[in-house]
Amino acid sequence: MRVDDFDFNLPESLIAHRPANPRDASRLLVVRQDGLAETLMAGLPDLLNPDDILVFNDTKVIPARLDGLRTSARAPIPAKVELTLHQRTRFPDLDEACWRAFARPAKKLAPGDEIRFAPDFTARVLAKGDRGEVTLSFGISEADFHTRLEAHGRMPLPPYIRGGVGDEKDLSDYQTLLADKPGAVAAPTAGLHFTPGLLDALEKRGVRRVTLTLHVGAGTFLPVTADDTSDHVMHSEWGSVSPETVAAIQAARQAGGRVVAIGTTSARLLETASRETGTLAPFEGETDIFITPGFPFRAVDLLLTNFHLPRSTLFMLVAAFAGLERMKRAYAHAMANDYRFYSYGDTCLLHREDLP
Repeated sequence: MRVDDFDFNLPESLIAHRPANPRDASRLLVVRQDGLAETLMAGLPDLLNPDDILVFNDTKVIPARLDGLRTSARAPIPAKVELTLHQRTRFPDLDEACWRAFARPAKKLAPGDEIRFAPDFTARVLAKGDRGEVTLSFGISEADFHTRLEAHGRMPLPPYIRGGVGDEKDLSDYQTLLADKPGAVAAPTAGLHFTPGLLDALEKRGVRRVTLTLHVGAGTFLPVTADDTSDHVMHSEWGSVSPETVAAIQAARQAGGRVVAIGTTSARLLETASRETGTLAPFEGETDIFITPGFPFRAVDLLLTNFHLPRSTLFMLVAAFAGLERMKRAYAHAMANDYRFYSYGDTCLLHREDLP
């Protein structure tokens, strides 16, 4: 499909720069085959049935943005660089923390350069890739790396939120209530709308809850530069679906419940772990699944998700799930009624196009 099919004009005034307070006071647009309905996130329990099951992504955002000084034998004058780590990796013959990162400006870096973030925290450039990507070795164990990253890194807000510059409030605002396993460099933003009170209300309603893990990478913010979706190369992310989560989802289905993915990250991983028969299997590894209209959904019945960027892989996913024309109408309605967009914005509950 043409990438232009997924384009729309969003007024900058609708981009949210802070979350709703409380989180479940955000607006919720319900997108069904028979039309649209409006409520608040706090009203989610009334939209679900007993025995439905919510699938959350329990990844935790790490302070993945680093400011450093490059030093190099080929260029004696130090140069400032900003790095956004986006994926843990391994390099042959190196038993130390290695990460891929997007560098600004990448043109100042070359293999062999050293980047100093603090007296006890440095990295060496191992390789350069496309679109500003570099591979770094930190010369320390993964455990020591995370300790120093907590001390010297910044929360990696996406560029459309206050220019990507976070503050102390974002340390909590940009984490979900169920964040548990460190490794993401972007929040699974649908999970940002939940509060303890809302989780209690869902439990009283008889709605079950399980988690999986998908470490969201900064590649999720990369624009789709191809003219056709078939030419886009999807970034990969590490994920895990445990046997316990699989068993709980299967039990919910057998009881007549629906699988509700909390966010596109949960949906992508569930569909990765789904077999052609429609059954789910435990999974651990990398996924680069790219979901566009025509994709045969097998695992997810409902999708709770934020409002996404035009021409993005995430808007392509929701168009595949609920129908492109329906999503265009839903987004037009949201813009006409001043819904708040993107990571800190409002949300929508999507019913699958091919289900009643």
